[in-house]
Amino acid sequence: MVNVDEHKKKWYKLNRRQTTILTIVLSTMFLLAIILGGIFIDEGRIATNLTERNLSPSFAHLFGTDWLGRDMFARTLMGLSVSIGVGLLGAIGSALIALILGMAAATMGSIADRIITWLIDLFLSVPHLVTLILIAFMLGGGFKGIAIGLMLTHWPSLARVIRAEVMQVRSAEYVQASLQFGKSRWWIAVHHILPHLIPQVLIGFMLLFPHVILHEAAITFLGLGLSPHKPAIGIILSESMKYLSSGMWWLAFFPGLSLLLVVRTFETIGESFRRFIDPSTAHE
Repeated sequence: MVNVDEHKKKWYKLNRRQTTILTIVLSTMFLLAIILGGIFIDEGRIATNLTERNLSPSFAHLFGTDWLGRDMFARTLMGLSVSIGVGLLGAIGSALIALILGMAAATMGSIADRIITWLIDLFLSVPHLVTLILIAFMLGGGFKGIAIGLMLTHWPSLARVIRAEVMQVRSAEYVQASLQFGKSRWWIAVHHILPHLIPQVLIGFMLLFPHVILHEAAITFLGLGLSPHKPAIGIILSESMKYLSSGMWWLAFFPGLSLLLVVRTFETIGESFRRFIDPSTAHE
C-alpha cells in the first residue's frame, strides 16, 4: 500500500513538472504566433477601404473595422508585434543595466555600493510612469525616446535582487578559495558569480517584460511614444477614444483585451520559469 502511494506521489510530481514545461511551450508558441502574424500579415488588410468602414465584428472581420475601413484584427496583430518589439528592447536594456549595477554594487567596494544603492532608492521612490514621461519628453518622444526611457526606468528592482544574490555568492567557500589562490575579482565575477546570476536575470527579464509593454502603451496613448503612423496598441487605443461615444466599442475592446492577454502570457512564462528553476519547487 505504501509503495502504491509513493508511486502516485512521484507520478503527481512528474506531472506537475511536465505541466510547467507545457505551459512555457504553449505560451511561447502563442507569442511567436502573434509576432510572426504581425510581421507577415498582408499590408492590404490595413489599407483604407471606405466601403467597409465602421463594421462590427463578424467572420469576415473578427475585430470589426474602423472609421477608414481598416481591419482591426490585422491592426491589432501589427500593433502587438510593434509593442512586443519595443518592449523586448526596453526589457533587455533594463536587465543589462540591472546586471551591471547589481554586480558593481556588490564587488567594487563600499563607496560604489552606497552610490548604486542610493540610485536604486532614488528611482524606486518615483513612479516608473512619471520618470518615463520625463525622459521621453526630454528626448523628444518617438522610438528613441520611448526605448531609452524604458531602459532607464525599469532596472532598479532587478538590480536590488542581483546585488543581494552577488553578496550571498561572494561569501561562498569556493569564491573565498579562489581569492586565496590569487584569482582576480574580474575572474571570479566572470567564472563564479555571473553563471549563478543567469537564472535570476532570465526570470527578472521575463517579469519585467509585462511592465515595459504596459508602460510603452501608456506613453504612446498619451502621445509621447511611438509615431502615430505606426499601428502600436497605444496609438490604436488613443484613436478609438474619439469613436466610443458613437457605439464603436470594438475599436478599443479587442485591442485592449489582446494587450492584456499578451501581458498575462509573459507573466505566466516568467512565473513558470521561476518555479522551474527554483530548487524548492523544481521537483514538484
